[in-house]
Amino acid sequence: MKKVAGVALLTLLSAWTLVAAGDEITVPLRFDRYYLPVEINDALKALHKAYPELTVLEEVGRSDEGRSLYAMTVNNPKTGAPLEKPGIYVDGNIHGNEIQGGDISLYLLDYLLGGYGHNKEITELVDRICFYVVPVVNVDGRYHFMTDPNTASSNRSLRIPTDDDRDGLVDEDFPDDIDGDGNICQMRKKDPFGRLKTDSEDARLMIPVKPGEKGEWSLLGHEGLDNDGDGRVNEDSEGYVDPNRNWGFDWAPPYVQQGSGEYPFSGTGMKALAEWIMIKSNICVGWSFHNYGGMYLRGPSRKGLGEFPPQDISVYDFIGRQAERITPGYRYLIGWKDLYTTYGDSVEWLTQIMGAYGYVAEVFQAQAETFRGNAEKPAPPEEERPGMAMLEEGITDRERIRFNDHLAQGELFKPWTPFKHPTYGDIEIGGWVKMSSRLSAPFMIKDLVHRNAMVVIFSAKHLPEVELEVTEIKAVGKNLFRVRTRLANPRAVPTMSYLAQKVKLYPKDMLKVSGAGAKVVAGGLLTDPYRDQVTYKKNNPETQFLVVPGFGKVEHQFLIEGKGELEVSYESRHGGKRTKTAVLE
Repeated sequence: MKKVAGVALLTLLSAWTLVAAGDEITVPLRFDRYYLPVEINDALKALHKAYPELTVLEEVGRSDEGRSLYAMTVNNPKTGAPLEKPGIYVDGNIHGNEIQGGDISLYLLDYLLGGYGHNKEITELVDRICFYVVPVVNVDGRYHFMTDPNTASSNRSLRIPTDDDRDGLVDEDFPDDIDGDGNICQMRKKDPFGRLKTDSEDARLMIPVKPGEKGEWSLLGHEGLDNDGDGRVNEDSEGYVDPNRNWGFDWAPPYVQQGSGEYPFSGTGMKALAEWIMIKSNICVGWSFHNYGGMYLRGPSRKGLGEFPPQDISVYDFIGRQAERITPGYRYLIGWKDLYTTYGDSVEWLTQIMGAYGYVAEVFQAQAETFRGNAEKPAPPEEERPGMAMLEEGITDRERIRFNDHLAQGELFKPWTPFKHPTYGDIEIGGWVKMSSRLSAPFMIKDLVHRNAMVVIFSAKHLPEVELEVTEIKAVGKNLFRVRTRLANPRAVPTMSYLAQKVKLYPKDMLKVSGAGAKVVAGGLLTDPYRDQVTYKKNNPETQFLVVPGFGKVEHQFLIEGKGELEVSYESRHGGKRTKTAVLE
């Protein structure tokens, strides 16, 4: 009874979230429902087929259950190879139940590819930078969340069998869909000593009893049976290895960080994805889309790592505050400080190992599902029932149930229904269904995916755009010339993060001056062009190492003997390549 038949499941979900199985995926994509796992792959293939000149679709690896993990690269090869341009990385659905990230990623791809050649800004952006997009990181988790009966918050983990209850067996006591409706809802039982009573405003809801007041109900937890006969219900479901605690930077064992796994990258798919990302050395900014809370989070992931350099914080703040404007109601926050500490976090790995600026987006706001007039005030917190703590400040089940009634026509909440339980006897099953609580209603999907994709595009526009100029060639002696260069970056993101510079994560940018008939006798950083103040480099003056800041410039001065053609070349891991030629005469 753990799963319902496929036909029953499609009947349950089709009106609210999905189209019927077998519908052909065509371009442009639709965003009026959530995509099934197989549809995600079909959509990627359809995009690649429609835009083969701009896309590369590849299998990054396989999951723990053998499913394909796909990534799509969007790049115009006519304007350069991917690694010769700044890159941006986007992923979603690292937790199995947090499915919106997959749809945001598809929308981003569909928008970029569909807009190329039609929208001037999108065309210029795709010509200038490279996008790496992994719509679904936890492919097993998305499959089981959407296919199996679940709560809104279950089936988050990797499918690595784990003995959660330490009885020598693994994954033997999942929640059970005991009424066969495709959801894992709540069980409640009449109990005069219970801590809950029926809400006088809506009999479907329960509220806490006051001290000395007679109770009416006890909650028994989520639907389930004692499958292994150990006297407990639902205590050993899918092996809990959290894919966002399993990465190889600042990993901690399970007694420190729940769900971290036996060792870093013990998840087959996580290891394959990390190896794939490591090759993409041009990634400047990374986004990972989760669900719930309406937040854009930056690191560090724990206080002990220390704060980022102030110059990096300026970059984070610039993008984060614009993200708040693009998505009203979302808050730009610091992970450990404003939410909670994590170890083995994927975005922290991207920041600390790849030298990228990284954000976690927690999409969906419960307040979007309120049902209140302008003059109505939120109900006080004590009116909220246990087990459904205030989703966001001032948001109550009373408001959500009205949203369910008037905007979802009852599809988010299962009415309480009597059931004869083999252990608990006469109980009732009901409450919020799987496709609720953390998931936007279908009519709201387009707004959610569009706004979050626009946040990514805004940050992509601010990847480094380095301009190389030879600003002066001046004869200062016999066969001796003064040559000045300028590297300017009108975008917010520098060519190397200050954190990466601090820990010497990889080599800085390189500026090189050469010529068959020329010899560089001196060269260095031009600190004051008006007073001719230069910090000359002692050895190998023809090669300078530097970082071009965001919204800034770097100037150099060279003294060069000789005549003829001179080549000035710039090469950067994140800033791309540039070359200029000049003539000494």
